[in-house]
Amino acid sequence: MVINFAAGPAKLPEEVLQEVQKNLINCNGSGISVMEMSHRSSNYAKIHDLAIADLRELLNIPKNYKVLLMQGGGTGQFAAVAMNLIGSTGTADYVITGSWSSKAAKEAAQYGKVNAVLPKFDKYVDVPRQTKWKLDPNASYVYYCDNETVEGVEFDFIPEVGNVPLACDMSSNFLSRPFDVSKFGLIFAGAQKNIGPAGVTIIIVREDLIGKHLKLTPSVLNFELMDKNNSLLNTPPTFGIYVMGLVLQWIKRNGGVAGMSQLANAKSKLIYDIINSSNGFYYCPVESRVRSHMNVPFRIGSAAGNDALEKEFLAKAEAEGMIQLKGHRSVGGIRASIYNAVTLDETQKLAKLMLAFYENNKN
Repeated sequence: MVINFAAGPAKLPEEVLQEVQKNLINCNGSGISVMEMSHRSSNYAKIHDLAIADLRELLNIPKNYKVLLMQGGGTGQFAAVAMNLIGSTGTADYVITGSWSSKAAKEAAQYGKVNAVLPKFDKYVDVPRQTKWKLDPNASYVYYCDNETVEGVEFDFIPEVGNVPLACDMSSNFLSRPFDVSKFGLIFAGAQKNIGPAGVTIIIVREDLIGKHLKLTPSVLNFELMDKNNSLLNTPPTFGIYVMGLVLQWIKRNGGVAGMSQLANAKSKLIYDIINSSNGFYYCPVESRVRSHMNVPFRIGSAAGNDALEKEFLAKAEAEGMIQLKGHRSVGGIRASIYNAVTLDETQKLAKLMLAFYENNKN
């Protein structure tokens, strides 16, 4: 048995994959695969509309918010967010707490002025409290990344930014914990972490923010055009949306977002408790209050890591069927991504290995 701890594309629920397999060549009695369906057909419309309806239900999305299903992943939205929102004043605030918010800020700087709310850090291990933020009252929006996949930093609060729209990248913790959609102007999430295969990007945007795009905005990144066409302006990633819809139904069957949150808390606590009780053998650099429930980075042997021990641990993990645990190349070490589809039993197997490895190498 293989346990996939990848940061993305990530593990999908096994029962969802079984459903996909069963219906791959005859989707919902249509006689053809969903990959062959016209995106204008009534068969596909049911899949498309149900996925959006289920998402609205899971997150209790207010009626004055639009749900768009787009392409281009998070990187595409780095540009799309700026192109669609920055035109109000020509400037935007960016809260940079890791690699992905940093990349988003660089992308946005091509389309307007970007104000870095925080000073540049050598390492991203914390989310400074808002008393240290330098917000621009003239900003068109305030942008942040709720969970930094590379560094394992996750916000423990929703920023309060007054009347300025709050824009958030939730790609790697979307549907893993409840939140109030009405506190945001815009939320986006690439599907490939928690809700489906790579290729689909969900955008939840307040309707009063639509229609303010820059003239240079390409049609495929234009929120107004996507909204007017029910996300069918061009051929959408139909297969990805189909699988995403099945994942949303799986989440509903398993306690909804609250159920996912309870599971995330249990899994992450299991791993962090081992790290905290290892007398420094395992080391997580992230401040405890903002440690991610989705991506747990750690080193072995010291804060800088012991290459030999880490290679040995990764080899043992792979021998036991636990794959893709190597940390991101920019930070090294080990990273366990425990998204919604990773079960508690699977996480316990990792915990068992960590405990055994500690006992065998602590001296």
